[in-house]
Order: sequence, then structure tokens, then C-alpha cells
Amino acid sequence: MTNVFIDGSSGTTGLQIRERLSLRDDINLIEVPYEERHSEEVRRQALNAADIAFLCLPDDAAEVSASLVENDRTAVIDTSTRHRTAEGWVYGLPELAGQREKIRASRRIANPGCHATGFITLVEPLVKAGVIPTAAELNCISLTGYSGGGKTMIAQYEETERDPLLDAPRLYGLAQSHKHLKEMKQISGLVNEPVFCPIVADYYSGMETIVPLFRNQICGDIDTIKEVFRSVYREGVIHFAEESGENGFCSGNAFAGRDDLEIRVEGNEDRILLISRFDNLGKGACGAAIQNMNLLMGIPETTGLHTGG
Repeated sequence: MTNVFIDGSSGTTGLQIRERLSLRDDINLIEVPYEERHSEEVRRQALNAADIAFLCLPDDAAEVSASLVENDRTAVIDTSTRHRTAEGWVYGLPELAGQREKIRASRRIANPGCHATGFITLVEPLVKAGVIPTAAELNCISLTGYSGGGKTMIAQYEETERDPLLDAPRLYGLAQSHKHLKEMKQISGLVNEPVFCPIVADYYSGMETIVPLFRNQICGDIDTIKEVFRSVYREGVIHFAEESGENGFCSGNAFAGRDDLEIRVEGNEDRILLISRFDNLGKGACGAAIQNMNLLMGIPETTGLHTGG
């Protein structure tokens, strides 16, 4: 039995992780009384009693909680932004080359950002293969359901009398300083951050990330790109879709409620679209965290995950 503590179990990600793990018979959830959830000493004891601890907290609070772990046994999976490019932390995207082994051997795992997951799964293999130059100046459009904004945004969208501006998709991150940009650049092996256009729309969950390319931006062609994806995504919960579907459309919520991720290549020889589709709460958050936990436990990484329609 693996002892697990979720620090910050009242937020969107923490609640979902708790709900999923409560259904498993190989997990013992360490509980902290609600009225003591802000006590540093109580949390210190829970963190150090755990085999695996999830940090589902704002960045500064996650840094404090990580510092409360005083042993070399407790493995920490941080779902905040704080440690994704920090020294001593392993980036928790198992499908990247060699990353699965690093996760299994580490006690400090940084769970990827949702938009970042979509971008990195498209770009990193192509940079590593030399198809996209490291100095490439890329664009990225990423559509998400409103659950990606957490409790506050969920409440805004689900109010009976809400702002009518919420009825249409909304572009944000206008200052080009989105918190995912640093990991998008560093983990992908790029010199430059992309021009990043995240969009939130009026549906609960699901994500669609698009990276458009001109032929003169790459070394190779559209078939070269497809072959790289075929060779890279043979294991785990990421799969390459060979055929187009949906009668010429590509819906952002097609993978809602699932923990897998689909890679798709559309376009033509001159203008190419790299597309990843997944659930911002699944492979983009708690599904990824549980996948990393399974790797640490030494059990099949898809245990407890939803990877089908």
C-alpha cells in the first residue's frame, strides 16, 4: 500500500486527483483535518509520512511545501509552475526520450503545464530530430475549456447571469508573458519563446494546441514530420493519428474526460499544421500527475487512467 498526501486537495487539480485515488485499493490517502489544512506543522508531518506527495498549490506555497519534506524517501509531484525548469527537478512528461527512466529514479517531479504539454509534444521531437531548427521562431495557438482557469473561472462561466463576453472565445496572455512560456522554450530545446496565443472558450474541458509551419521553416517535408511522430510515440498515452476525421473539423473537446493525447498532422506540402488534442484536466493536469505517480510506484503507468473514448 502506497501512502499518498495531497497538499492542496480543495483546488480543481487536487480535488480530481483525490477523487480518482479514492477509488483505488493500492493507495492509502493521508488526510489532514480541514481546520488544520493551513498548519505548517500538520502539513510537515503529513508530507514526511507520505511515500508520494502531490503539491496542488500556488507557486509560492508549493515552494514552501517542498521545503518541508525532510527525508530522502518521500517523492514529490508538484503540479504548480514553480519547479518545471528548476535544477534538481525532473520534468514529468514520460513520452520524451529518456524521461520515463528519469522520472522513475527521481524524488522530485514537476508536472507539466497544460498548454505546454500540447506544444512540447509537438515540437520537442522535431527539434531533437533536426526537423525544426533550435533557432526557429514559432507560433502557437492553444484552445482550452474554462476549467483550465480553476475554481474562479469555473464559477464565472457557470453563473446564471454572467458577462455576455464569456459567450465567445476569449484570447488571453496578451502581454506574451504567459507562465508556460519558459518551459515551452526550455524543454523543447528552442532558443526563442514562441508567439503564444491561448484562447479560453465556453466549454468545460478539452484542449487543442496548434503549431503552424511553413515548409521553409523545416528541414524535410510533411512526411518527414509524420515519420518522426510515428517513431517517437509508440509507448505511453500519446498516439499519432494517421487519418483525418470529423468531416474537415477538429474539435477542441474531443478528448474531454480522457487521459491520452492525440498528435495530428494536417495541411499540405507548403503549409503544415501540427495539432495535439487532450483534456486540460487529464494529460494536461491530474491524469499526467497520476501517470507520474504510477511510474514512481513501479506499476503500469496507465493504471487508473482513462485512455479510450
